Amino acid sequence: MREFKIAEPRTMDELAALLAESEEPVAMMAGGTDLIDELKSGVATAGLVVDLRTVAGLAGITPEKDGLRVGVMTRVVELAEDAVVARDYPSLKEAALSLATPQLRNVGTVGGNLCQRPRCWYYRDPQVVCRKKGGFNCFAFQGRNKYHAIFGGSGCFIVCPSDLAPALISLGAKATIGTAKGDKVVALEQFYAPPEVDVTRENVLAKGQFLKDVRVPAPKAGQRAAYVKLKERGTWDFALVSAAVAGVVNDGAFAEIAVVMGGVAPTPWRLRKAEDALRGKPVSEALVRQAAEAALKDASPMRENGFKADLVFAALKEAVMAAAA
Repeated sequence: MREFKIAEPRTMDELAALLAESEEPVAMMAGGTDLIDELKSGVATAGLVVDLRTVAGLAGITPEKDGLRVGVMTRVVELAEDAVVARDYPSLKEAALSLATPQLRNVGTVGGNLCQRPRCWYYRDPQVVCRKKGGFNCFAFQGRNKYHAIFGGSGCFIVCPSDLAPALISLGAKATIGTAKGDKVVALEQFYAPPEVDVTRENVLAKGQFLKDVRVPAPKAGQRAAYVKLKERGTWDFALVSAAVAGVVNDGAFAEIAVVMGGVAPTPWRLRKAEDALRGKPVSEALVRQAAEAALKDASPMRENGFKADLVFAALKEAVMAAAA
């Protein structure tokens, strides 16, 4: 591990100023469960590591009149155990409980999960210079690609590893981005950036910016939601495919619906064609299959990951049926 300095800002103003003024590579540390591993392996380098644990106001779950505010330093276990989350946002609780192990949920944070770097084995190998690390090739394209993207690869076929992002996006969450010039708010769906925007990054955070919180709107009358995660191991595993479904159900049909998949694309992937197929029609397994087939017309599986197409249907069916029940 290379040497680096550590900064411990106490306020969000100090944090914003520090990030804006630093002239060396900066890494922000939340729970540290992923960053420390990257620094040890040499995959990530930083001259300055900013410890977010000392920054006041970045943690906590706060009910507000128009919804829920979740600070990025809120631990995942707090999200999983919160009574308001369980009552109003059950799919978010399901996503939090699906994440890693109890030990990691006690340390890992909401912001860390939302901003987690990809698990691609080529990216994680310090000896491999792939496109994401400034090289010319995505080695997964013609190499080992069992766990890689079937949607939206565009020259880099990583998948977004976050469990919380699909659930939050399906619920219409927004992200607050802190800067030295003040906050700005974007839809969480727009917080993520595909490879064609900048292959070296996964989100829109620019120099001097940090994720401050996520805001989840208050549930509408008749709103239902579910989160389903399909994985190889029973615990401590990332999603092969996950599905978050949220919407307003009237008489057995979705009057409004959002479908967001994880594990299938470089960003949390919105299945808008599936939404169109499901909206306004009585839910049935045949309808879900029709919706999945419509969405999968945009998929481009590679040599080893064609099985994910079947898992998209399986996860979608389970999540839609659970939400509509």
